[in-house]
Amino acid sequence: MSVSELPLKPGRAREGRALQKGQQTKAAIVDAALGLATQIGVEGLSIGALAEVTQMSKSGVFAHFGSREELQISVIREYHRRFEEEVFYPAMRAPRGLPRLRALFANWMKRTSVEIDSGCIYISGAVEFDDRPGPVRDALASSVATWHAAMKRSITVAKEEGHLLADVDEEQMLFEIHGLILALHYEARFLKTPGSIARANAGFDNILRRCGAAPAARPTKSPRTTKTASKE
Repeated sequence: MSVSELPLKPGRAREGRALQKGQQTKAAIVDAALGLATQIGVEGLSIGALAEVTQMSKSGVFAHFGSREELQISVIREYHRRFEEEVFYPAMRAPRGLPRLRALFANWMKRTSVEIDSGCIYISGAVEFDDRPGPVRDALASSVATWHAAMKRSITVAKEEGHLLADVDEEQMLFEIHGLILALHYEARFLKTPGSIARANAGFDNILRRCGAAPAARPTKSPRTTKTASKE
């Protein structure tokens, strides 16, 4: 019998179930808080508002976080986790270089298109905490910086693979790509400008066209290879 198969003592079993239930409850609270934050912003979150939404007591919600600040940070971390699951990790299955960079942007656009209606915590949070130093701002800025570092790394790899020109400025290219996302939110969410998604995609293609290396020439088949292939 392995260690994992050994029966737990009654006291430990109860503690394990209580811990699991507590984790599930906290996850449910964070999920509700994330949904609320997309509507009223991270700054608008409070223990009282969340207790009302989850139909729990204030003390019950407070017991899982200890402070409003910790609640806000937990929401930012959960948002970042979901962002990675939807945008980053699926793109890692694409081939290195330009295909992966395209996949990252396509996934980012897909999520942004949905958030035109629901709201993006990265963007709304930047407005709320741009001039408010503290742990919440630090958590938000760290999440965005992590994502930008991943995008920049993909640009660098695309250069290494010869898919982009060798003198491409990774920081500038990242700046312009991020600018497309910000412009899309402003145009589509605030101004309700038709065709904003298509324009953002066209903007990305324009960036690649300006920064892209010429495609490698395919080797010309020799007469013998061509003749053999025709016989097959």
